Amino acid sequence: MTLDVPAVSPNGTAPRCAHLDGLAPVKPQSADCPDCRSRPGGPAGLVVCLTCGWVACSDDSPNRHARAHYEETDHPVAARFAPGSARRWCYVHQRLV
Repeated sequence: MTLDVPAVSPNGTAPRCAHLDGLAPVKPQSADCPDCRSRPGGPAGLVVCLTCGWVACSDDSPNRHARAHYEETDHPVAARFAPGSARRWCYVHQRLV
């Protein structure tokens, strides 16, 4: 018996993202955005780089240090830095993966 259900990629219904291939678990390097420590107000959200573990403020924050990290290093994927979160963002494709 075959089911008439389309295959689902590891990205859910989103097109496959090869930038997820080969990513090993990383240990976050800090508990906050080091670049925001000396600035008033906190980040709106934090993400962790899935290549090196760098923690930085997200694009929802005024300083967007995670994007600056991507632009400097070309590390393509970051995950929301929150317990139990599965949200991952590919900077190359500019979409959730």
